[in-house]
Amino acid sequence: MVQMSSEVGAMLRDWRARRRMSQLDLALDADVSPRHLSFVETGRARPSRDLLLRLSEQLDVPRREQNALLLAAGFAPAFPERDLTDPALDVVRAALDTVLTAHEPFPALIVDRHLTMVSANRALAPLIEGVDPVLLEPPVNVLRLTLHPDGVSRNIVNLAEWRGFLMRQLDREIAQSGDGRLIALREEMELYPKGPASDARPRDFAGVAVPFRLQHGDRILSFYSARTVFGSPIDLTLDDLALETFLPADAQTAEAMRVLCPPVT
Repeated sequence: MVQMSSEVGAMLRDWRARRRMSQLDLALDADVSPRHLSFVETGRARPSRDLLLRLSEQLDVPRREQNALLLAAGFAPAFPERDLTDPALDVVRAALDTVLTAHEPFPALIVDRHLTMVSANRALAPLIEGVDPVLLEPPVNVLRLTLHPDGVSRNIVNLAEWRGFLMRQLDREIAQSGDGRLIALREEMELYPKGPASDARPRDFAGVAVPFRLQHGDRILSFYSARTVFGSPIDLTLDDLALETFLPADAQTAEAMRVLCPPVT
């Protein structure tokens, strides 16, 4: 029990340090005495299940890591996790398929928390033409597929800008979750070519956002990306999923995609 309390205390200290909160501030926000919180963090007191959940809420601990805290303290997990093939998630899979199809002729895909591709629509095919087939063998990591020198990066016109955007996004995910696999992925990305720096200023990208610009044949396809996640998920499987969509940044790209991904008849 002492070892268990010490482990959960160390985990709480780590999350508090990540969120840059003082022990006093966390105690006040979670409605617990600073003395008791200190005892919990040093392993001298065993926290209740309710206290752990309150502390997790104030520290914005991801649900998967909340389960890890509960398990470390000897409690059952608070959030269930089902495989996406579970019949209970049939309605979710159907909804995701509907969204992917409805987004055609523009690319869209679904990724999990480690940026592994779960599914994609037909419009993704033109973007990944010519990549090394090894990178398309399941499980497909979309960050590796994009930035690997034998992947999509060979055709990305603004590789330095797009890579910078993806790395900032990954850094935010790591700061939020502390996920070891994402940290390893980040280290792997440092080994890949970064691309030549561009003289383009933000307003040269229409003043909205950095687009994803891809050379496809004799044309350049230009997209803005958007990410959508489930609101208030309880199941960890849904909490892990994100819908990545690509929207045409100009009329030429929109027209080209209608040709490259014609409607199914």
